[in-house]
Amino acid sequence: MVNIYYVWDYLSNNMKLFLSLVPFSFTTITAIALTIITISIYKGFNWLDRSTKKDHPKNNHERPVPRGGGIPIYFSLLIVVLLFKMINPAVMAIFAGGSILLILGILDDLFDLDPYLRLGLGILAATIVVVGGNIKIQYLSNPFGPGVIELNHWISELVSILWILWSMNFVNMGAKGLDGQLPGVVVIAAITMGLLGFRFIDDQNTWLSIFLAFGLAGAYFGFLWFNFYPQKIMPGWGGGSLAGYFLSILAIMSGTKLATALIVLGIPLVDVSYAIVRRIKEGKSPVWGDDKHLHHHLLRLGWSKRRIAISYWVVTALLGMIALHLNSEAKFYAMMLVSISVGGVLLWMNYFISSNRQE
Repeated sequence: MVNIYYVWDYLSNNMKLFLSLVPFSFTTITAIALTIITISIYKGFNWLDRSTKKDHPKNNHERPVPRGGGIPIYFSLLIVVLLFKMINPAVMAIFAGGSILLILGILDDLFDLDPYLRLGLGILAATIVVVGGNIKIQYLSNPFGPGVIELNHWISELVSILWILWSMNFVNMGAKGLDGQLPGVVVIAAITMGLLGFRFIDDQNTWLSIFLAFGLAGAYFGFLWFNFYPQKIMPGWGGGSLAGYFLSILAIMSGTKLATALIVLGIPLVDVSYAIVRRIKEGKSPVWGDDKHLHHHLLRLGWSKRRIAISYWVVTALLGMIALHLNSEAKFYAMMLVSISVGGVLLWMNYFISSNRQE
């Protein structure tokens, strides 16, 4: 078998794109099969989320639904990685950390674990990737001038762990509210990270980062068929945290393109940032959910779940296309614009809806 690492640089971009569809197709098919099996198992054991919107204001489902979405997503990507022998120390560390999130997700489906316990073990998962897999943010682009800002060893590891931990929690909290919302956003974000490999990297890690990116997109695309309204299964904490976990790692592997990830995931990230500030201001715990996220406000305005999910996809795709064509300075201003725009909308909605409630 010809080692793809050695022929990658000699392929045209069209051939590279065609080759990238291989992991996407395999993980899509595998995820579909594993999702069907997961739904059957959860229903067979009666492992259903019965906490509907009547029990907690953050919930939007009206009937019991299984929450084991992390299982088909994780294993579909792992199976394809093993099938194509894409194994090295970095990949082993990625899936070792991911296995912690998967197990936490399964346990959370059954016992609703304390969020601070999940946070602590999330730090462990991120540390395994950074220290064990040597996947680190070693430099940051200077948005206001030429060159880069190099980080020393300890700062590099600390920043990398915080980046992965921050991403897994913020994506989980901000992009997982409605049927189909999370997987659609992840598919687009992962493809965006994969396309970075065609433009910004020129070494033997190119194929690995692109393989994982398109494989991740396929895993969530396969899951999407069962999560779109009316959902038959939810991502759960496992599916949501794995989304941010893998995307943050891909941002590092794609040449430390953190700004691209921040732009393409702008809506959920700003939404959660605003929610945390609001909860702290109200004297509440920042990790406990509520019904004041952007998608909750849109539901109150009469938007359907389908419309909200598709709107998230469309905006994410537009932001992804924009991010791929910006330099470092332009990305900085784009992040500021997204933050101000989404934050302004949230502020207006909170005021508008609160005023209507009082009337």
